[in-house]
Amino acid sequence: MLNKFKKLFQATDMTTGEPWKKIVIFTVPMLIGNIAQQLYSTVDSIVVGQYVGDNALAAVGSAAPILNLLLVLFVGISMGASIMVAQYFGAKQREELSYTIGNCILLTGIAVLIIMAVSAVAVWPLLRLLQTPESIIEWCASYLLIMFLGSVGSAYYNILSGVLRGLGDAFSALVYLLVATVLNIVLDLLFVAKLGMGVSGVAFATIIAQAVSAVLCFIRLAKLTDIFDLNIKYLKPNAKYSVNIVKLGLPSGLTQAIFSMAMIIVQSLTNSFGEMFIAANVIVMRVDGFAMLPNFSFGTAMTTYAGQNVGAKAYDRVTKGAKQGTFIAVATTTTLTALILIFGKQLMGIFTNTTELVELSRNMMGIIAVGYIAMAVTQSLSGVMRGAGDTMTPMWISLFTTVAVRVPIAYGIAFLTRTPELPNGRQECIFISLLCSWVIGAIVTTIFYMRGKWKQKAIS
Repeated sequence: MLNKFKKLFQATDMTTGEPWKKIVIFTVPMLIGNIAQQLYSTVDSIVVGQYVGDNALAAVGSAAPILNLLLVLFVGISMGASIMVAQYFGAKQREELSYTIGNCILLTGIAVLIIMAVSAVAVWPLLRLLQTPESIIEWCASYLLIMFLGSVGSAYYNILSGVLRGLGDAFSALVYLLVATVLNIVLDLLFVAKLGMGVSGVAFATIIAQAVSAVLCFIRLAKLTDIFDLNIKYLKPNAKYSVNIVKLGLPSGLTQAIFSMAMIIVQSLTNSFGEMFIAANVIVMRVDGFAMLPNFSFGTAMTTYAGQNVGAKAYDRVTKGAKQGTFIAVATTTTLTALILIFGKQLMGIFTNTTELVELSRNMMGIIAVGYIAMAVTQSLSGVMRGAGDTMTPMWISLFTTVAVRVPIAYGIAFLTRTPELPNGRQECIFISLLCSWVIGAIVTTIFYMRGKWKQKAIS
């Protein structure tokens, strides 16, 4: 029993054994971890919604697109590092693995400094640009500034947990995240419910909890001396590895940036519908965060699986695992989607006691529910392509579906449905456009995966 428990904390070699079993065993702890991570923002929303009010709930939600936009540097570094770590680990190249992890830690520190500097001057202009209602703009600004100035914990947790996943160790990151999640909940209740710190309180709770999880991840990595070396030699800048991390991670970072920019553009349209719809959008997006977790978890698992097997030159095994992993992801998401549709009102009621807001949120959720199945296909197959080193194709697909599909459809429907009673058009345009982009994205991703050019992108 003790040996089995210890194995949970060891790096997993995904180049041997039945593919679907390896993928599922790797995905489950990561899924639980992603659920825990989603609780950060969800608990924030629940606490401010219940203890401060619907406008505070709207403020936290309105801040999300800007927060995501300015954190894209971390997304890029994390993805690039995870791909390189998986491939070098699969190829059993210790020296290259050590340089990759060391340069990843260095690049993260640089990215944190950039984020802090940019956010200090960009937050207020962006909120004004988005026409954020005056009733919530002060809360939005204070929340964002605290989150950005304390972003070092979030940055290093996401980067270092990405490294651990690249090594096949999703369990350690899960344990550390669970610790941080419990801490976040306790601090949320202390700062907001007891001390009355409002929106600022949930921000402080989040950055403290994330810092704890980052420290735990670093301690874990420092102990993996049987796999790689972590000393000053590998923490110095090395052009080869830094450039590869950026080259592989940049498309993923740009993808997130594009997505965030589109969210900001759409947020401006969302804001035009007033505080009630903004709050409804926040609730839907919080539930959406949980609904997407299996897709993102399987996508990340497929990246690690494909990366290790591409490193071992086992391309037939990559293809077999892609089919099995995608099938399991679709089945899981279909089940979850059905549960969301059945228990929609109860889910929405967790965030607010306002009956009108619950009903509005449930109706909007019903529009996009089926799209989660399409996203299961997109995330799984994109994960395979990224793991093989082809990060450009998923980026272009995301660019197309977000910019050329979602934004025009959202504004087009809003324009065509304007009436004297609805001067800004119908609110449903926000979610109809999202559904269209997801379905088209799944079709295009499948086509590019079947073409097979991703097999030629392994790092040397």
